[in-house]
Parts: sequence; C-alpha cells; structure tokens
Amino acid sequence: MSEVYDLIVIGGGPGGYEAAAFAAHSGMKTALVEKDALGGTCLNRGCIPTKTLLHSAEFYGTLAGEKTPAGVTAEGLRFDLAAMQDRKDAVVTQLREGVAATLKKAKVTVYQGTGTVLGSGLVRVQGESAEELSAKHILIATGSVPVRLPLPGAEGDAVYDSDGLLSLRKPLSSLTVIGGGVIGLEFASLYLALGAKVTVIEALDRLIANMDKELGVSIRQLLKKRGAEIITGASLQRIEDAGGLKRAVYLAGEAEQSVDAEAVLIAVGRRAYTEGLFAEGVAVQTERGRIVTDEYHRTNLDGVYAIGDVSSGIQLAHAATAAGINAVCHMLGKEPLRNESLIPSCVYTDPEIASVGMTKEEATAAGLAVVSKKYPMSANGKTVLSEGERGFIKIISEEGSGRILGAQMMCARATDMIAHLATAVNAGLTVEQMRKTVFPHPTFSEGISEALSSI
Repeated sequence: MSEVYDLIVIGGGPGGYEAAAFAAHSGMKTALVEKDALGGTCLNRGCIPTKTLLHSAEFYGTLAGEKTPAGVTAEGLRFDLAAMQDRKDAVVTQLREGVAATLKKAKVTVYQGTGTVLGSGLVRVQGESAEELSAKHILIATGSVPVRLPLPGAEGDAVYDSDGLLSLRKPLSSLTVIGGGVIGLEFASLYLALGAKVTVIEALDRLIANMDKELGVSIRQLLKKRGAEIITGASLQRIEDAGGLKRAVYLAGEAEQSVDAEAVLIAVGRRAYTEGLFAEGVAVQTERGRIVTDEYHRTNLDGVYAIGDVSSGIQLAHAATAAGINAVCHMLGKEPLRNESLIPSCVYTDPEIASVGMTKEEATAAGLAVVSKKYPMSANGKTVLSEGERGFIKIISEEGSGRILGAQMMCARATDMIAHLATAVNAGLTVEQMRKTVFPHPTFSEGISEALSSI
C-alpha cells in the first residue's frame, strides 16, 4: 500500500521546497522528492555559490585595481581560489541545512531519490529502494540544466558549463565566455576581478538583450574599461586545441575569427530538466522541451502542476517560489498570493543591474504615454564617497496619472533597492505618492528619491 499525501512535490529547489513548506503550513500532508541535494540549482550550483565567489572577488579586485579606497594600500596581495571555493562550499552547506530544518519544522516528509510520475496522483521514488506514493496533487519543480552546444569541441577538456566552472579550484589567466546574458556576464565579472583576460562572445547585437537597452550598453562600456573584449553579433562555430589553449572560432559577419584562452565557458542558457520524470505512456504536453501550463500552473494531466524552469516563464529562483506558492493556493481553492506578472530581474555584476516592470519601449508599444527620467548616480553622495562606478536609476511613469510602470537601475546595491520600485509598481503607486517617502542620507537609495523628484 503506497503512502498517501495531499501533495507530492518533485524537486527541492526554491520553487519546490518553498511550496512544500507553504502547503504543509496550510494543512496539507506533504512529501518532497529530491534526487540530489536540497536547495536545487540555485543553492548548490547557481545563485548562492556564484554570488559567494563574486563577494570574495570584489574584495580582491578593489584592492588589486588601479583605484583603491582613499587611504588604503595593500602589499603582497594575492587570492587563493581553493580557499574561496572552500568558503563557498561552507556557505552552501549552511544554507542547505537551513532548508532541511525548514522542511522538518513544517513536517514535510523528504524522500531521497528520483521521482517519476506514473500517472495522475501516483509517483514512484527510486532511491536505495523503490516505493510508490500517491497524492491528490503533484507539483513538478525539477528546474533546469545548462545548455550544451552541439558544436565540434564543445565537450572537450577546459570547456565548461556554469556547473563545472563553479567547482574550478585552479585560477585561470584567461577565459572566453560564450553568451552575454546574466550567467555569462556574472562569470566575466568574477574572472575580471581576479585578473584574468576575459573575452565575451554574444550572438545577438547587444549584451543582456532581454533587459533595457541602456543597461546592456552601459555594462559593455564598463567591462571594456576593465579590460574585457566584448564581441557581439558573432556565432560560435567550433572550439579547437591551440598549443595548450582553447581556441574559440566564431563567425562575425562573413568572416571567421578566433580567440585563444585557457578555458571556455558555455553560457548560452538553460533547458528544462525532465529526464526520467514521466513514465512511458504518460503524455504531458511540452513546448520546446518545457512543460506547458495554464495560468494556475496546471499541466494537461489531472492534478499535476509544474512551476519554475521546467515550465514556461522566466527562469529565476524567486519566480519559481512565487509560482509554487500560487500553485498551492489554487490547490486549496484560494486566490493567488503573489503577483507573477511583476518579477524583478537582477544581474550581480559590478555595479549591479536590476529591473522591474516595463521599460520605456515596452510601455510605448503597449500604447501608453510615458515619462522616463534618469538620475545619474555620479551625483549620489554614497556613490561618490565609496568611489562607485558610473551608473543610473531610471523610472518609467504614466503621463498624466503619474502611475509608476517600471524601473531600471545600474548602481551599487541595485539588486536590493529594486524591491522599493517593485512594491510601487505592484501597489499602483504614483510618483507623487512615492515622493512623500523620506530616504535616509547618505545612502544609495537616495538615488530613487532624486529620480522621482526629476519627474
């Protein structure tokens, strides 16, 4: 007789474990199935480890750079990548233990093994032994894995995806990054800070092409200023060995060109992870490899939901968490708790990049008359005293009503401050209402106040 639950969650990443804990706190008997480590890609091979290494690299990069904080000098400066990796592993372990404690406190039963959907309401867990579980609802949250390019040499030595490069304990003197999106730029920033020669090759005509155009232009200028070579409008053709280095051969226009480096990072996106997820004969609807869902995150299989990277929508940890909570709300017959149409995007370069809501171009395309105002952070006191790089805060509002529609930032602490504007857009606040807020001085957040005052 199989164990019976109200909900079985397959996948222990942010979307899965947050949904499981929320369901259990809401009175549902809940199980979570995870084949690897709790925390998923975000905690173990993505957000947390990347930002931990970036944190260490920023310390080194600041002191090793041409411009050091006033009155501070450093002698015999060096970095130890192996020690940085050890600290990263310690951070991941600490947070992973926190996830386990959260699930235990919520009384979620955790199964270690691969979960396979046998049909509506039935899951087989294959771990040290096989067992079957049944539930009224199943929530799939198996996430994604890096895309590998089907090109000659792309599977060779010293050619990494983001998972592999995150575990590298030997410093690199040079790195070629294939892909100018979020993952590629964060690794480019990391290795630039550690003194490597970095080249970024992007197939589209600009970096972070899914964000405001000015953000891509500005980060390109800053990366070039720090010594990176940025090549856009170029497609990788193959990777070759070249005297102990890896040669990336790319097509720019009609001419083949190449760049040599000690290693190559393939960072061209992620694909949904569905291997072994459905038993033979279980026909779930997919599109381009991702599970198709409706606005409530229901699949075409009765009682089966899917959220996060494995399904449609933006591939971000906090988006998966919001989707998981809303999916559980639907199972409980409740209204959704999260506004999934408003998901902030963040890039942890130096300076940081963040965006929420509409860009000016998107608002105009939607037929809205808008006002777009930008405040240069070079005039912000906290930016000046901390010797921050060029940056800005841009706010998009509706002409007439003053309703805030979106915001884009490129400055220190942008990934923290974007929540102010996300709250404003979500609540339908106007510029006039936001102006009433008193921002503390001196802070980076004063830039928001200044941007509002300029409208």
